[in-house]
Order: sequence, then structure tokens, then C-alpha cells
Amino acid sequence: MLKEISTKYILKEFDISRQTLYNWIHEGLLNEPVKDWRGWRIWTQEDLDQLRKLLSEKNNKNLSIQKHNDDTLLEMSNRRYLGSKQKLIDFIESIIRENVEDFNTFFEPFAGTGVVSNYYNNQNKVVIVNDILKSNYIAYDTFFSSESYDAEKLIHTIKQLNAAIINDDNYMSVNFGNRYFTIQNARKIGYIRDEIDVLYEQNSINAREKSILITSLLYAADKAANTCGHYDAYRETLDNIKDLELLMPNINDDANINNQIYNCDANVLVKEVQADVTYIDTPYNSRQYGDAYHLLENIAENKKPELQGKAKKIKQRSHIKSNYCTVKAVDTFRDLIENVRTKHILVSYNNMAKKGNGRSNAKISNEEIIEILKQKGEVKVYETDFNAFTTGKSKIDNHKELIYYCRVN
Repeated sequence: MLKEISTKYILKEFDISRQTLYNWIHEGLLNEPVKDWRGWRIWTQEDLDQLRKLLSEKNNKNLSIQKHNDDTLLEMSNRRYLGSKQKLIDFIESIIRENVEDFNTFFEPFAGTGVVSNYYNNQNKVVIVNDILKSNYIAYDTFFSSESYDAEKLIHTIKQLNAAIINDDNYMSVNFGNRYFTIQNARKIGYIRDEIDVLYEQNSINAREKSILITSLLYAADKAANTCGHYDAYRETLDNIKDLELLMPNINDDANINNQIYNCDANVLVKEVQADVTYIDTPYNSRQYGDAYHLLENIAENKKPELQGKAKKIKQRSHIKSNYCTVKAVDTFRDLIENVRTKHILVSYNNMAKKGNGRSNAKISNEEIIEILKQKGEVKVYETDFNAFTTGKSKIDNHKELIYYCRVN
């Protein structure tokens, strides 16, 4: 029997990474072992028993999740979103590798779908994520929070919600049925969203579990929506008749340590937080994300607000309007860069300039971005080919996605 066990032995014996082991200690899932005179951790048989128990619990939980829906889990990237950077992650990572030494914190003040932060979260970085839309914030709470949740309970609840047959109309079906969704899907969305609130009010689920269920519903609704990927309008012909199906999100619990999640004005937040690397992906043009995703905001908050117009947008949505989509864009961006507290800045932007539909034209020029960033430090510009979003009526040639890297003085 080993009396003094090294960390190296632990890693080999249990086939886990050093970072994962230290993460579990930091989370309080494992006791911190004693250290010798060199500061090296010395593990005991009691520590090994505790580790075996923890691994058994995690394996059982993973098996339970894997049995759900034939291994189909909901990934953070499984949604349609204007300007999503899923296909640019390798490009972003290559720039960071070239310019940034080892770092610990990654800040995304305009996180959108959260896929870039999700990449770095899975690299065991602390991520700080923010978005002005509540629907995005709820997804971050699902995928990045460290608050506890009961996976088996949620899987059971999701199965029950999927099996529900709803024949009565509600707020969602009256306003969005036979428009954005089939009448059956709209009824079900309305029922499920109300049921989630009931479960929370009855203390049957906690705040994290509520976020997970809402996220599952938002992604399911997006997949079943009769749209071109946003909610500025719906297709006149109801040709998406897929049944609504909720899935259990695939959450990397081991990575979610000390992450910070916000739902506020990015220009205010940058004054309050600090990070090693900050990735900035502001809105590019006059397309307000609050307009494009009003329906998902409606589902997320479930306040059943007054609506307007053929698109049935929330009437009072000034709180989710962005200055980056207006003539104030340049001054707002300057204020952001002046106040951000970080060592490295990456700004993602595109060269739409005056191409395509007027609503797609960039609100800040290449020259203005460089001039503003140079006030903060040395600037490099990288570019790659990228397909621009259009309404389907125009083809944009020679479109580039630009990333401006600034090493802060």
C-alpha cells in the first residue's frame, strides 16, 4: 500500500489531466492534500478513495445523460444567429497563439451565441461573458455557470414536456401560430414556457435548472421556426413543420469554474471587469439584434408584452437597442476601447462598407477602428474570407472578416 502518493501517480492511475484535478480541488469536490517541504502535493489513501467516489458519480451522471435521446445532446452552437463566429474560431485562436503568451481570463462583452467563449471555457480559461439580450444570457447561465443542477431530473422533465399534447390556445399560439410556427408548436412553446415558471415557483427546480430548461426550449423553438434564421419576418408559406423537440444541453461541468456571466451594457461593464484577453464583436450595422431576436426574447422573459406590426415585435424594446447600430457607433466604440481593462484586444469586424443592402453597411470604418485602437497600443490587422449575411437577394463578392489585434501599452 502506498503511503505517500504523488500527483503524477494520480494522473496516470485515473487518466485525468492535471488541470481537471486542480479544478475539482478548487470547486471543493476534492480536499486539498497536504504539501511537502517543496510545495508538492502528497496524496493519501483517503484522498484516493474520495477521488474514486467522485469519478464514479461523474461517470454515472454522464451515462445517464448519454442515454437521453440516443446520445443527441444540445450543443451551444446548435442555433442560427446573425454573425455567428463558429466558423472563425480557428482563425481567432491562431491570432491569439501568435500574439499572446499563456493567459487565464477571456472576456467577451458582446458574446452573442457564446461559441467563442465556449471554446476557451473548454480550454480551462476563466470566461467573462456578456450580452444585452436576456435570451443569450440565459444560455450562458446554462453552459457556463457552476451552480448545481440535477441532470437526471432535467432529463425526466424534458421527456415529460416533449410528450405533452396541447390543444388549448395561449399567448404564443394566438400571436405566433401559423406565422413563425405551426399552431401545434406555438401552443406547445407557450405551455412549456409557462410550465417552467410554475416548476420554479413551486421550488421543483432551482435557478440554474430553470435556465437549462428555457435554453432547451429556445433552441428547440429556433429549430422549428418558419424563418430564414432571424425574426425580422417569417416566411409567407409555412414550410417548416418539424415537431418541437427539447434536448438536454451538453454542459462541461469540469470547465465551469469562476466564470462571470452578465446581461448589461458592454460599455458600462468594461469599466468594472478585468481580463487578460478581450474579444470584441460589436453589432456591425443598422440591424438591431433586439429586432432580429424579439421572439426569443419574448419566450425567454415570458412577460407576454404588447406586440406591434406584422412581425409581432415587442412594442417596448428600447432597453435592448444598441448604439452600435446607429450614428453613435464610432463614439460608442471609442468609449469602449478607452475604458476596457485588459492586456490584449481582438476586434472582429467585416469589410461590408457600402456593399449590399444599406442595412448591412458597416457603421464604423476600417480607418476609424485602427485610429481608435492605436490610442491603446500597437495594432495588427488580420483577414480571412467569410460569407456575409444577406437577405438572399444579393451576392457579396470578396467579403472579408477582419480581426484587429492590439497589444495594450
